[in-house]
Amino acid sequence: MTKLQSWQRTMWILWFGVLFCSSSYTMSVPFLPLFLFDLGVPESSVNLWAGVVHSSAFLVGAVMAPLWGLLADKYGKRKMVIRAGLSLAVIYSLIAFVQTPWQLVGVRMLHGFVGGFVPASMSIVATVAPKEKLGWSLGMMQAGTMTGGILGPLFGGLLAQAFGLRRSFVVAAIIILAATVAVIIWVKEGKTEATGEKKEKPVTYRMAFRNRALMSMLLLLALFQLSVNMIQPLLTLHIAKLQGGLQGAVLSAGFVLSLIGIAGILASPIWGRLGERKGYYHILVVCLLCAGLVVSMQFFVQDLWLFAVVQFVFGLFMAGISPIVNTLVVQSTDEQFRGRSFGLTTSANQFGSMLGPLIGGLLGLAVGIHWIFVATGMIMFAAGISIWLRRRHEIGRARTAAKS
Repeated sequence: MTKLQSWQRTMWILWFGVLFCSSSYTMSVPFLPLFLFDLGVPESSVNLWAGVVHSSAFLVGAVMAPLWGLLADKYGKRKMVIRAGLSLAVIYSLIAFVQTPWQLVGVRMLHGFVGGFVPASMSIVATVAPKEKLGWSLGMMQAGTMTGGILGPLFGGLLAQAFGLRRSFVVAAIIILAATVAVIIWVKEGKTEATGEKKEKPVTYRMAFRNRALMSMLLLLALFQLSVNMIQPLLTLHIAKLQGGLQGAVLSAGFVLSLIGIAGILASPIWGRLGERKGYYHILVVCLLCAGLVVSMQFFVQDLWLFAVVQFVFGLFMAGISPIVNTLVVQSTDEQFRGRSFGLTTSANQFGSMLGPLIGGLLGLAVGIHWIFVATGMIMFAAGISIWLRRRHEIGRARTAAKS
């Protein structure tokens, strides 16, 4: 049996860490719209409240992510993982005790304030992995997140069915605490290897904002998260309607949401390897175009079983987008800036995740969720076309410059 190299051991420990972190998140957050009924929110306004509850965390998270990234570069990424994990354990416990919708919004804002477990873990892996294994490593980390996306809704749905939603939040806190303890015991970040050159001038945020490749990837991440999160707050309620009532809706939603996670486990490492062989931009365009077309098909779906099938196929293509974008971000930034680059990607994710639920909640009130699926698909498809045209222009310009 081949002994794991140091970077592989670190990656697998953090893989389980992001799995537990993602599990704790998906055990609780997707079911918050149904939890709003327990807090006294009437059905007529639950869509809008669901959007506010989801967006509140992302608003604070978008502001805080660059700061946590800066602190990760300055004091160590491992410390940021531990800080985020311990804080999140407290936050999930607090959700179990809220009594009003506004208290839930307040706790969600605290959730956004302390976040950063997954991006800091990704940053460590991006730092320790060899360049030729970068796409595969980040794809595997994405698969870990998706694996948690399977386990979380299933366990969360079962726990909520058996013991109620409040106790499932406490279990989520215990799970993220376990992930943090694993990092404390087994992960050693180590020092960045010297390159033999003199220490380069530190890379600042101002310099990074002049990096066109980085800025385009951040914009793409924001649009991607905006489109996905337009659906997210309403998905559980939509599943309840497809099955004909709220009875058992938490369990049904847990099963359907877990299908996206299964798709992610299967597809993320494959997309990473294809990116290494065929080119990351090429695979990114394929994933965006196909994901956009598939999710638009939900406009015509009226049966729960067919909805689940289309969600699974959507998950197969969606799984390739984030790891490939993260890989392109790593390739376009200096190693000294690694923590801050993942802070910026988190901020872009959070910004899109903040706007998405608000837009989705308002559209849900105005036109219904079926049109939201169409809007989501159009945004992804347009993003894919934009990346393809931009890449063609860059290649053409490079060929012209080479001839002259």
